Amino acid sequence: MTLSPAPDQRAATIEDATLPVVDLSGLATGDAEARRAVAGALGEAARGSGFFYITGHGIAQELIDAVMAASRDFHSRSRREKMRYWSGFTTHHRGYVPFEENGADFPKSINFNEAWDLSFDAPADHPDFLAGWRMTGPNVWPDIPGWRETVTAYYDAVFALGLQLLDTLALELGVDPATLRRHITAPTSQMRLLRYVPNEMPATKELVGIGAHSDFECFTILLQGGPGLQVMNAEDTWIDAPPIPGAFVVNIGDIFETWSGGRFKSTQHRVANIGRERFSIPLFFGLDYHAVVEPLEKFRTPEALEKYPPMKAGEHLMRMSISAFRYMADARAKGELVPDYEVPEDNPFKREAREPAR
Repeated sequence: MTLSPAPDQRAATIEDATLPVVDLSGLATGDAEARRAVAGALGEAARGSGFFYITGHGIAQELIDAVMAASRDFHSRSRREKMRYWSGFTTHHRGYVPFEENGADFPKSINFNEAWDLSFDAPADHPDFLAGWRMTGPNVWPDIPGWRETVTAYYDAVFALGLQLLDTLALELGVDPATLRRHITAPTSQMRLLRYVPNEMPATKELVGIGAHSDFECFTILLQGGPGLQVMNAEDTWIDAPPIPGAFVVNIGDIFETWSGGRFKSTQHRVANIGRERFSIPLFFGLDYHAVVEPLEKFRTPEALEKYPPMKAGEHLMRMSISAFRYMADARAKGELVPDYEVPEDNPFKREAREPAR
């Protein structure tokens, strides 16, 4: 199957947006009515396609430009230098992920991207790290002057934005934000500095930037550096979602779909293989590894409880990640993953899409 090519434009405008655009500036006013209006707009978008743009987020353009420059700096370095920081050298998935790591069935299917992966910087004496639980622990850093400081400043700013979104979505659902925040002390909130690798291969189902998937955490805050992102809209049809200057793309993840009993949508999305170099930086806003996720009390209908049985946030992340990274799949095959995270056959968050019109 051939995928529809991404449009050639570098960016869209708010007027041309293919997804809802939510202005968050009302959150900074301290006005309760303005906050409720933002919450309502976020909720409407979360119940529709589950994807939307946000503006008025308060993150300085200078910091955005700086982190993009840091990503370009690292990815411009030699393969040999980057492989010094291979993520497979760690037990908790930190560092460089070369493009051949992406997908357990490489080279039959290829995701044409490489990444630097980091997460919430838990200390080396954190009990989960000492116990060997994956996805929790200290970050690793390349030996590039000022690089750690720039990337950390951006991570901290976007993570703080994530806490704002969490509280506002809780308001929209009519639940106490503290009920959700109590699960965030050393969360598995990963950030990826992605580079999509130039190539001359066709855009097919097997040759992609990133294959179709939902995100496994609460939501994702995505900074895009070029076109290629395709998402399922409210009609379950693939559409393009090009970058808008000054805006982030946000999408609901599996955890919020579960919490809301299916009211919010964790939506399939992908990145087409456009053949050109492309940079993007998603932050996947997650919970503590051992946080138990199930429909919130007000949404515990028999149907919701059947569709969304209790799961640990970190275990769900690991089950989904095993099929996404070859070194994890290899470790599981060798019996080196403890516990043995079984990949589920039926994914309750998957939705089948109709292809966009040609």
